[in-house]
Amino acid sequence: MTGDKKLSPFQMLALGLLLFAMFLGAGNTIFAPMVGQAAGNEMWIPMTGFLVTGVGLVLLAIIALTMAGGTVEQLASRVHPAFSFIFCLLLFLALGPLYVNPRTTSVVYEISVKPILGEGLTQGPWALLIFSVIFTLLGVYLSLTPSKLVDRVGKVITPIFSVLLIVIVVKSIVTPMGELHDAVDPYRDGAFIKGFTEGYLTMDALAALVFAGVFIQSIRGQGISSRKGISMTFLKAGIITIIGLALLHISLAWIGGSSVDSIGRPDNGGTVISEAARTLLGYPGVLMIGLVIFLTGITTLVACLTAVADFFAKRFPKVSYKTWVWIHAAAGLVFANFGLQAVLSAALPILFLLYPLGMTLIVLALFDRFFGGRRAVYIGATIGAGAIAILDAVKAAGFLVDELNAAFAWLPMFADNGGWILPAILGGVIGYLIGRAKGEPAIDRTAHISVIDEDSVSAHPVAKGVPTE
Repeated sequence: MTGDKKLSPFQMLALGLLLFAMFLGAGNTIFAPMVGQAAGNEMWIPMTGFLVTGVGLVLLAIIALTMAGGTVEQLASRVHPAFSFIFCLLLFLALGPLYVNPRTTSVVYEISVKPILGEGLTQGPWALLIFSVIFTLLGVYLSLTPSKLVDRVGKVITPIFSVLLIVIVVKSIVTPMGELHDAVDPYRDGAFIKGFTEGYLTMDALAALVFAGVFIQSIRGQGISSRKGISMTFLKAGIITIIGLALLHISLAWIGGSSVDSIGRPDNGGTVISEAARTLLGYPGVLMIGLVIFLTGITTLVACLTAVADFFAKRFPKVSYKTWVWIHAAAGLVFANFGLQAVLSAALPILFLLYPLGMTLIVLALFDRFFGGRRAVYIGATIGAGAIAILDAVKAAGFLVDELNAAFAWLPMFADNGGWILPAILGGVIGYLIGRAKGEPAIDRTAHISVIDEDSVSAHPVAKGVPTE
């Protein structure tokens, strides 16, 4: 007997909704509508690619983390401890103050506040500044008092969001805003790979690597402590999460695609959503979607502040968890006031660097036993993916785009930011051959599959108050 508590279906659903809510950020709602608008009646092609990176990789990341010991640090250390430190540092900074936190605050302001206040009150920087301060302070409060996080998030906020979204989607089907149009640039050619890289912007697969440690503590709080019990619970919650995310993105793409006749082609997904809600439901629709975005935004802010502060508190223990929450909240607040478009543009280089590396680690963890877990394979594949990912990051920053595309035209999908895939495969193969030639022994990780290292995940406050009743 394992001694694990058997969860009721309701408790399992609550855990699944908690994990779903961690991914259900305001940023998730602004990308699929733009894909739907631009791709029109061909949206299924780019949305397939979008769902691979925005949804499918989430489940693969969860499986990979349970096989690697439960934390991204342990997975990345299979390459080298120094690589693990640098990769995780950049990853957590992106999930916190450099991207997700300011993006979340900016999106909530653009959709939930700006349409209600109107142009007169939102002229100049003061409205964004005042809102971002209030919103950030609320996020800090919830991050520092997470004893009822499942109740607040999984049992309350996510169901409210689901009901509100269903109302809007059903209304858009019963009384469509218009017809789907033919695809326009950039989805006329290379639509799948464009959708694939557009999924990077959700950052959900990388977020799965970050939230794993926090969520494992929530599982322990439910009275489950065995290796198998934690892994199976994590997997079940992951399935609930990807089903929810897939339905979310598909619904939002439909809303975007069917809205062109009524609202035209706005330049950002936030405007598409708010104007679609206004068209479908009038001013109450604006209030409704504003509430949806606010609720999803605050859950994401809390999840990211909690996970990122926990990581830094473990790495730099001289500074307390609470202090790190305040530090990252303050940094995110500053960046949010540069505006949504500036936040998105500034984050592109780091996303195009981290995503190929993250996907490479996930795939290697899943196939670890087939190459004996040899470190040389991890090193070779990471070097191959990383070298091209650096060039993708340079292009994403707007430097040498034409020159690099011309120089690497021989590399498949390089111009579409998928050029890292072949070098990663070749690097892994070369690493395997070198490892075998040097006599590097295979590593039997069978005993470690589904191991969650209790010392690797700190006693995070989220875990202390997860209700077990």
